[in-house]
Amino acid sequence: MDGQDRSLSDAEVQRIVDDASGKNGEEKVFLEHEAKGLLTAMGLPVPKGIFVKKGEPLPEKLQLAYPLAAKVSSRKIVSKSDLHGVRTGLADEGALRAAVNELFRIEGAEGVLVEEMAPRGTEVIVGGIVDAQFGPVVMFGLGGIFVELFKDVSFGLAPLDREEALRMAKEVKGYRLLEGYRGRPAADIGALCDILVSVSRLMASGRFQEIDLNPVALYPAGAMVLDAKMSAVHY
Repeated sequence: MDGQDRSLSDAEVQRIVDDASGKNGEEKVFLEHEAKGLLTAMGLPVPKGIFVKKGEPLPEKLQLAYPLAAKVSSRKIVSKSDLHGVRTGLADEGALRAAVNELFRIEGAEGVLVEEMAPRGTEVIVGGIVDAQFGPVVMFGLGGIFVELFKDVSFGLAPLDREEALRMAKEVKGYRLLEGYRGRPAADIGALCDILVSVSRLMASGRFQEIDLNPVALYPAGAMVLDAKMSAVHY
């Protein structure tokens, strides 16, 4: 998959950011479906899904393919998994309705995001923060123990071009896994670079305090942002 971000002008990126910020109003934290809507506008791939506001019924026609995943959505919940706020492998409407009703009952829930299950891939993390010394910075690392145990990450100053994004990807020790290690298929490095560049352009807009895409699944052809968190800068 070749992302669309390279076709976006700076003015178009700014319009996308302004539109998302306007919809978010005075809220600093984006709900997951809001963050993914912004990523979609940037040309990045996210699972097909719908947001169901707390207390509202599921649409009669979901137009989603089972199996599905359901995730609690809230600006106050930092970790969905800590609150058992994620249900996966929902095979039919009955299982989905039961899961949604359970998730509605979690304290602080504002709604539920229902999404199609994405294929398993090589999981990586892409993030962005505003550093007190360096300004907007982009972070990249492989998921799982590579980040948690080995702290195997790389950093770059936003905005990145594709050459700088590729350098960031190659800087982590786990990059060998992305090239295809011990019979594993190689990941789509071009799709990864598209995501890194897009996140860097969002961070360079000056409108975001933090972006956390974790995990991002990489495939032999393409990628998918499975979870997304964003917080805005408010002056």
